[in-house]
Amino acid sequence: MSFLIAGLGNIGPEYENTRHNIGFKILDTLANTQGAPFNLERLAFYATYRNKGKNIYLIKPTTYMNLSGKAVRYWMNELKIPQQNLLVVLDDLAIPFGSIRVRMKGSDGGHNGLKDIDATLGNNNYARLRFGIGSEFAKGHQVNYVLSPWKPEEQKLLDERMKVACEAINSFMFEGIERAMSKYNK
Repeated sequence: MSFLIAGLGNIGPEYENTRHNIGFKILDTLANTQGAPFNLERLAFYATYRNKGKNIYLIKPTTYMNLSGKAVRYWMNELKIPQQNLLVVLDDLAIPFGSIRVRMKGSDGGHNGLKDIDATLGNNNYARLRFGIGSEFAKGHQVNYVLSPWKPEEQKLLDERMKVACEAINSFMFEGIERAMSKYNK
């Protein structure tokens, strides 16, 4: 059995440590624990490893957030990954900092990366792990907020929360979506 885990973010050093790039950062954490380096491939940075008899493929699309669907569809087709084995990892403004929500499917919630994946796949029937980035911004400053770096007090907690997100990804792959939801949606 194979899984495709797609972490959403934007390429380039100016985005590297921003809230919007948490999908990339979580996949970096997961890849590091497995000793799986990322390489630049078609439409994405790509890493792969085996764990408990499963093939696990990680992608960080190089298409920028708003065109994430192109990379996700390409790699699903290339690797012959069924949609139920796709997990998209992304930031979410509507969730408190560091909280995690695993869902089987759902709306894009205004997230442009999910909007593009929904449009490209033609549905929203795929799992997603939303990582809360909080919503401490003034009206009309949402874009500035998601593209800003973490506050020092958030930075201190980030590594631990990203490890929990990686545990939730592993739960999705090895225990199933229902179990992952009951364990990590607090």
